[in-house]
Amino acid sequence: MPTLGIIGSGNIGAAVARLAVAADIDVVIANSRGPQSLTDLVEELGPRATAGTVEQAARAGEETLLSIPLTAYRSLPADLLLGRTVLDTGNYYPYRDGRIAELDSEEVTTTELAGQLLPGALLVKAFNNILTHHIPQLARPPDRSALPIAGNDPEAKTQAAELIDRLGFDTVDAGTPDESWRFEPESGAYTRIYLADPDVPDWSEHMLQSPAAPLPADKLRAALEATSRVKVAERTF
Repeated sequence: MPTLGIIGSGNIGAAVARLAVAADIDVVIANSRGPQSLTDLVEELGPRATAGTVEQAARAGEETLLSIPLTAYRSLPADLLLGRTVLDTGNYYPYRDGRIAELDSEEVTTTELAGQLLPGALLVKAFNNILTHHIPQLARPPDRSALPIAGNDPEAKTQAAELIDRLGFDTVDAGTPDESWRFEPESGAYTRIYLADPDVPDWSEHMLQSPAAPLPADKLRAALEATSRVKVAERTF
């Protein structure tokens, strides 16, 4: 029986955990507060879910979902994810992470920085461009939606795509980590493309509750190709 390790029990981590157990995938979920803080979530998820330490989640199954603030990457043990296929959901939000010079200067993308902070991990950027409440809405409907992925390792990308397919989404290969800006915050392939109402104001309360509409792979691919690179230093949220 497949198992997915999940480091981070926030909105994205919990949403993916729900999809996993619904797809008959066992999950070992961890956060910085320890297994005892996950009692309610594990009870909700049912018998396929187990709370563990970060180390236990990192070594569970063949793949790990990492969904923690970017600044917390530095606190992970250096070899924790060595050789692991890691679905990296991280984004750079200055209001939360503070200013990060190498990102503001566009010297690297967020995914490239993550690779520097997690040496040896086989990172695949995924689940970072979709609002949390759209994840259950768009997983496995009759009209499947697509998510972009980016990474350097072809085998890791294949593994990630197979997992995401089982969770209920198609995937579009958006290239290597240096191209992952195409679906980072404020890009043309970030969050808004899944909205049923494209005129919802950015980051309004209504947007955070607005329903999703299916996004097929061809439309996602077109959005990735058409988007322009955002000036990261001007990002305020």
